[in-house]
Amino acid sequence: MFKNSKKLLDLVGWTPLIKLEGVSRRVGAEVYAKAEWYNPGGSVKDRPALNMIMEGIRSGRLTRERVIIDATSGNTGISYAWIGAALGYKVTLCIPANASNERKRTLLAYGADLIYSNPFEGTDGAINVVRSIVEDSPEKYFYPDQYNNDANWLAHYHGTANEIWEQTGGRVTHFVAGLGTSGTFIGTSRRLKELKPEISVVSVQPDGPFHGLEGLKHMPTAIKPGIYDPTVADDELTVSTEEAYRMARELAREEGLFVGVSAAANVLATERLARECGPGVYVTILCDGGAKYVNDRFWDEK
Repeated sequence: MFKNSKKLLDLVGWTPLIKLEGVSRRVGAEVYAKAEWYNPGGSVKDRPALNMIMEGIRSGRLTRERVIIDATSGNTGISYAWIGAALGYKVTLCIPANASNERKRTLLAYGADLIYSNPFEGTDGAINVVRSIVEDSPEKYFYPDQYNNDANWLAHYHGTANEIWEQTGGRVTHFVAGLGTSGTFIGTSRRLKELKPEISVVSVQPDGPFHGLEGLKHMPTAIKPGIYDPTVADDELTVSTEEAYRMARELAREEGLFVGVSAAANVLATERLARECGPGVYVTILCDGGAKYVNDRFWDEK
């Protein structure tokens, strides 16, 4: 192997921490974000997907004869697909039928088999389909179950949180992240609280059940993930789809950051929090880049 070369799986994690200069100036605080599109699969979901698969191998639940299967809204599925391809495992994914063509084509490119669920039921519908499939043929599949697998949040407990701590020199005062599976928020927050009990951790979710914030859940009306613990958050903020769209455009045009809508929702919530709480070191997560959303019409608005 050449000097300084790495295996593909070794590239997961240790993403850059970027200062959001425009946001920081507006709120009079230091606002930073983890650029998770630097992961090989292009999103934060590479972290838990890799940890869940490796834990499956270590435990013996994932064997060469079994197919990796799970429900996804897109990003975790892409992570499963490329990791499965790299390790030589077949992958089957259940995804809402209205998922973007970019996501579907990416999954197919990695060789994943796709099952489409009811578009009006979101990821909850996909979860129910997968549970039925696994129940019928338990010996055929390895079902990581990202919503109920401790290896999900532990990926962030051991990885994301410690990276933030080191990258800020322990100066982080606030951590903000959206709730989907809730793994990013729960795992990162638990570890940061151990390192610095006085840190404020704030969760973000859509302002209603019908929204366009891909990857995020409106917890009061969704199937709550088993790994979700509402007592972890010191506070909770809600964001509307339209506000997140506006922030996505703003980040692209004023910060030079082309990111997805859940990333934009995180930044919007962080900006609000900083305006309310004042000077500090605020850190949030840029879950993925904007390429998967390039055909969404909100980019056309001025």
